[in-house]
Amino acid sequence: MKNSPVTIKDIARSLNISISTVSRALRGMPEIHPETRNAVMKLAEELDYQPNQLAKNLVKSRTKTIGVVFPNLSYHYFSAMLNSIEESAMQAGYSVLVTQTNESYVRETVCIENLLRSRVEGLIISLSRDTVHLDHVEKLMKREIPVVLVDRTAESLATTRVIVDNQAAAFKATEHLIKQGCQRIGFLAGPARLVLSRQRIDGYLKAAAQYGVVAGEQYIRNCDYTSENTIVQTLSLMSLPQPPDGVVAISDRIAYPALYAMQQKGLSVPADVAMVSFNNEPVSAFFSPTLSSISQPIAEMARETVRLLVHQIENPDEGVRAETIVFDTQLIIRESSLRNGVV
Repeated sequence: MKNSPVTIKDIARSLNISISTVSRALRGMPEIHPETRNAVMKLAEELDYQPNQLAKNLVKSRTKTIGVVFPNLSYHYFSAMLNSIEESAMQAGYSVLVTQTNESYVRETVCIENLLRSRVEGLIISLSRDTVHLDHVEKLMKREIPVVLVDRTAESLATTRVIVDNQAAAFKATEHLIKQGCQRIGFLAGPARLVLSRQRIDGYLKAAAQYGVVAGEQYIRNCDYTSENTIVQTLSLMSLPQPPDGVVAISDRIAYPALYAMQQKGLSVPADVAMVSFNNEPVSAFFSPTLSSISQPIAEMARETVRLLVHQIENPDEGVRAETIVFDTQLIIRESSLRNGVV
């Protein structure tokens, strides 16, 4: 499929006016008649004209650069992922431009536009916490700009994505707590709009239903990934008339302040409440108690993400691909969940 950017020449040809007239109209020059300027602007919007946008099919325009849009590089998961993406991209002959959204939808859209102005040839995106509307990603797909979503994706987007089996991972974590003797299990989830949070809740509920333990809406708290909010949500959860004796946390970043809140409340982990988390950050092995956590194959996911994106970039005639690659996870068992001493 041909993948050519819309040019000033295309607009001029469609309106049967000169290229210079289109150029001056787009720049808002006063000598252009308002009716002509409005016609140019209207067609430019319809055709999604972008100054200096990608020209993937022209060899002279190749930049061999990939853009990365991540929520926050202070999160270990994303910094580790970026490290592997850069390594894989370099091996494929590409350089990487990196931006972070700081969990802001508005900033996410700005980051993408800035990367396109820098003429990246494709984008790796993990959606922000606040992203609800997906018009900006759909626009990329419409323009046939190569895109791969990793980790945080959207079910409604027909684009390539690289994820883990979140439901199976949460089932695994919940099942482990049940086998450690937990009868009431809570879940410290992420923002409700995040697909991976909903998928992990589904796995948690499935395991609880299969084993007949207490779980459900009253035992679920949505956190916004800040320590302050996590502490508030944890104290709320542990103040229930029948508080959970086991908790699954959506990430280690949430588990750490949750453990702090439990200890401040006088609870012993794992004797009073056992915990399993996600991401298996390095500090999990040195925390007190050491933290049981789901390990994700970050390096392998990064390599596959780059491979898929480079394939799209170098094979533009194949058009937009919608492929989902799912990786398995591993439960790393440590002190925070071992109540009966048996793995």
